[in-house]
Amino acid sequence: MDRYEDALARQRRFFQTGATLSLGFRLAALKRLRDAMKRYEPQLLKALQEDLGKAPFEAYATELGVVYEEISEMRRNLRDWMRPRAVKSPLAQFPSRCAVFPEPLGVSLIISPWNYPVQLTLAPLAAALAAGNCAVVKPSRYAARTALVLDAMLRAAFPPYLVTVFQGGAQVNTALLQLKFDHIFFTGSPAVGRVVMEAAARHLTPVTLELGGKSPCIVDETANPALAARRIAWGKLLNAGQTCVAPDYALVHESVFPRFVEEYIRAVGRMYGEEPMKNPEYGKIINEKHMERLKALLSSGTPLLGGVYSDRERKISPTLLTDTGWDSPVMQEEIFGPILPVLPYRNFSAMLEQLKDKPSPLALYIFSENREHQRRALREVRFGGGCVNDVVVHLTNPRMPFGGVGESGMGAYHGKAGFLAFSHEKGILKKSARLDLPVRYAPYHGRLSLARLLMR
Repeated sequence: MDRYEDALARQRRFFQTGATLSLGFRLAALKRLRDAMKRYEPQLLKALQEDLGKAPFEAYATELGVVYEEISEMRRNLRDWMRPRAVKSPLAQFPSRCAVFPEPLGVSLIISPWNYPVQLTLAPLAAALAAGNCAVVKPSRYAARTALVLDAMLRAAFPPYLVTVFQGGAQVNTALLQLKFDHIFFTGSPAVGRVVMEAAARHLTPVTLELGGKSPCIVDETANPALAARRIAWGKLLNAGQTCVAPDYALVHESVFPRFVEEYIRAVGRMYGEEPMKNPEYGKIINEKHMERLKALLSSGTPLLGGVYSDRERKISPTLLTDTGWDSPVMQEEIFGPILPVLPYRNFSAMLEQLKDKPSPLALYIFSENREHQRRALREVRFGGGCVNDVVVHLTNPRMPFGGVGESGMGAYHGKAGFLAFSHEKGILKKSARLDLPVRYAPYHGRLSLARLLMR
């Protein structure tokens, strides 16, 4: 524990100097992060291919490129975000001026997952630095090669009193969570999220939890089945399905169900060929534990596509499952793999009622040209974020907040939302010393009507 406590104490001493408060310091830190990523880009791409089988294009588009855009958005707008924001003063406090000052929370702990180990480590780190925090970073040991590159990159880019990296497994997480940080940012499963929140509660530490859930994808009778199938297949098979906002299952209107299945099979063939598991651009499952879990789910229905796997390659073919129901094993947990259950529905309203009874997912997608269906899905179902007529890509916009709700998470980040996630907004009222109205001072007899006039 000594090394963790020493690292935290070192960062807290540095934070208390006030060095991180200036715009110049924060912009320089963001530039150093971007420059370090550029220098280590070949190593990062290679590590992602070794850990997860990600093709360089996919790795750049879904990991490094997302972080580059985050940093660019922050550097363009940080001056404005840091400015005090004037707000209207209440009449009862005349004469006064009010403003909100964003200030850094302090020393933050960032625990990142293995599925997007670059993006989900460095995007929160960029937000922490933009907000003026110091950060302890704990990457996942499952993406071991990427974690080593991240470690070397961040050690070369930043002094340990600003950014410190710790490697290891659950024991390291447990040790770090015993300490009192000023903010904890965790991305991972709901089960571990509960552990993080329980540990944070002991110190009253605020948390941002980016979790997951079973994100539904609705295809109604007005949708273009070919376009829907192609985009859903793309989103489902990114990173071999190991994406927190991947379409977890598809609810397809019975009138377009056969065509959707046909087009999904065609889309997979166009992207990965007749033998996807032999395609070097098709990803692999992170480890044997997750491989075994996914293999067990294959028996939850009848495969219309795929259903085969290779233990040696640690790959599962793109699989489309039918004959599944809400009670099937594959519908009881987030799949986090290239298996897509497809369930037909007949009545849109009845289907929505079923969704509303499920735990709130991180994402929801609807393919439809019916504006009333779009409106109802977006307004009546509680979920973190999503798309109309597309999947996954909503999280690539650094100008929109990204986060879950309920079981799928707590808090949001990306762009300004990330800056605010690592900030405290301090409200300040500045009162004139030239005028002191006596109405607020006792005795109060006869002033109730005046209070009602001023405060209504």
